[in-house]
Amino acid sequence: PEPEGGEELTKVTSSMEGSRMKNMGAGDDEGVYKFWLSATADGAQIKKVRTTTEKEASRKANFPGFRKGQVPPYAQPQITGFAVQEAIIKTCEQSLEAYGLESLSGSAGEVTVNEDVKDICKGYKVGTDVSFTATYMGKFDANIHTESATEEAEDDSVVDVEVVAE
Repeated sequence: PEPEGGEELTKVTSSMEGSRMKNMGAGDDEGVYKFWLSATADGAQIKKVRTTTEKEASRKANFPGFRKGQVPPYAQPQITGFAVQEAIIKTCEQSLEAYGLESLSGSAGEVTVNEDVKDICKGYKVGTDVSFTATYMGKFDANIHTESATEEAEDDSVVDVEVVAE
């Protein structure tokens, strides 16, 4: 569910179609804010990561009772879960760029997905998009937001004057 309040952010790029981002207020440190994201992880990206992971598992992993190169059925849900998780992380990274934000390093920049990824994976059909919401701490990218603030300031300084002849 969408949290109450918060300031809706506008995108600085045309990517992340159909996503929404809200600034939920200041965090503990100066210049750090809590953000809420609603987005969709691309099904094609999930499928690509899943295929790559499955190929790698069949080449490198050794599953007892199965021939080399065989991935047992019990490993399939784990591979799908990993692919979905990776796609959600990539989507969150793309959202930073799309909304002109910077991530925080270390555990301060941790992303919390509000839905249970295991529940998403249970009914997941390979190739379908996954909608999710997440919260994380971040900063506004100084380079992007100072430029737009300057442009707004320039717009504010223009005064329309109408000259009326007497």
